[in-house]
Amino acid sequence: MDSTTLLDKAKAATDNAAVSRVFGEPVERDGIVLLPVAKVSAGGGGGGGSGSAPASESAESTPQGEGSGAGYGLSAKPAGVFILKDGEVTWKPAIDVNKIIIGGQVVAVVALLVARSVLRRHLRRRS
Repeated sequence: MDSTTLLDKAKAATDNAAVSRVFGEPVERDGIVLLPVAKVSAGGGGGGGSGSAPASESAESTPQGEGSGAGYGLSAKPAGVFILKDGEVTWKPAIDVNKIIIGGQVVAVVALLVARSVLRRHLRRRS
């Protein structure tokens, strides 16, 4: 893969993380405008290579060497919505129910471990 092709692909990947991905199309109804917003993250990587591999002592082989590599990731999550009504702008964040549930489970596990420790200490003092 030559460098111009790699640069073209990198530019196309960067265009995927553009502002149009962050702000959605506004929705208007009854004088209220809703502007959806997302959190977009992108990342990439590359690679290369050349040279020759060391020749094996036990078998005849021709020295060789090559390489390549690439990677790209894009993540988009809803962040919330801007509400435009009567000349005022308000922000309503998107609620991630999964994070709330996981947070509640972590708190419950910690509470149970603390309760167990307190109960053990109390039982040892009684005996």
